[in-house]
Amino acid sequence: MTAPVRALSLAELRERTSEKWREYPEEVLPLFVAEMDFALAPAITAALERAVRIGDTGYVASRTPLAAAYTAFAQRRFDWAPDPAGMRSTADVSMGIVEILRRVVEPGERVIVNPPVYPPFFDLVSEAGGVVERVPLRETGGGWQLDLDGIAAALASGVRAVLLCNPHNPTGTVHSAESLRALAELADRHGATVVSDEIHAPLVQPHAQFTPFLSTGPAAERVGFAVVSASKAFNLAGLKCALMVAASPERRALLRGLPVEVEWRTGQFGLLAAVAAFAPESDTWLDGLLSTLDQNRRLLADLLATHLPGARYRMPDAGYLAWIDLTELGWGANPSRRILREAKVALNAGPTFGTEGAGHVRLNFGTSPEILTEAVLRIAGLRDADGETSR
Repeated sequence: MTAPVRALSLAELRERTSEKWREYPEEVLPLFVAEMDFALAPAITAALERAVRIGDTGYVASRTPLAAAYTAFAQRRFDWAPDPAGMRSTADVSMGIVEILRRVVEPGERVIVNPPVYPPFFDLVSEAGGVVERVPLRETGGGWQLDLDGIAAALASGVRAVLLCNPHNPTGTVHSAESLRALAELADRHGATVVSDEIHAPLVQPHAQFTPFLSTGPAAERVGFAVVSASKAFNLAGLKCALMVAASPERRALLRGLPVEVEWRTGQFGLLAAVAAFAPESDTWLDGLLSTLDQNRRLLADLLATHLPGARYRMPDAGYLAWIDLTELGWGANPSRRILREAKVALNAGPTFGTEGAGHVRLNFGTSPEILTEAVLRIAGLRDADGETSR
């Protein structure tokens, strides 16, 4: 069994200057923004230390090993070998999404998103000139699925693109190969484009099979783009590096036609770190991270069942973000406000993920068991206080 990765102590984490550790006062436990509380993979640390030592801090080169490194990584992890010739880099996944949407959607045309979904999706569609078309996920009782009937109806009404979250944030849903293939065929039938955000793909638990959208067949290759990055799985968001991936000649031509500045926005440190992350020597670290996150998602389930039984939580199959329904506790449409104010725990507000998020919070469990436990106990104290008030 792979050894879990080591979570840093609270004292060590307080030395960080990133958003997670500077947004709130020290009495607040931050379990909101998607940053993890672990040391970097050793190969990444070595690559960045070497770059600093030799002053390798210039512009990103026109030829880099990044695309080939990702292809080898995808082959090992997903049994998929995208052609490096169909890739271009940029600063981050959000930028890649906007740059692609700008070229496949005319101003005012509609783009499907599947709420509850990563809040910037709504803004990215607008930034690209599109209009959001909401087709919420279907909750089946055992999980969430794409509403293919709803997507079909929207595409038939003239929607031009689908912005897919694969795996899905915040639910941690790993879309099935069958549903992705059906989505591709629907888009192909209606002449629409699918842009698949696959930033959480390396974080799929071993029991759940991740399917890259572009791997599902000829229809997906004709209609699709993927945008990928090492940033979420390896905690590199501040270093700015992502890849836009296309498979068909037409889609590759679109990527080649992007201005050179789109690629030059790639961070040099981000590229060096991503190449190290995608290298075989980082696989053991990633496997250890998945083991750690598996333990934490189960610990969270136990903590909620014991101390906050009114909470409804389904363990995610991917990522380190928990989507928790607190409606039964009666803390309003946005319970994160009270939790921050009274429990001193910072969570993401459910309503920012769409109207389906009312009564929900998103909690980041990519941390130590001690911090996770303390956070849940603080939140549970609010319920205990409510009980005292009612007596």
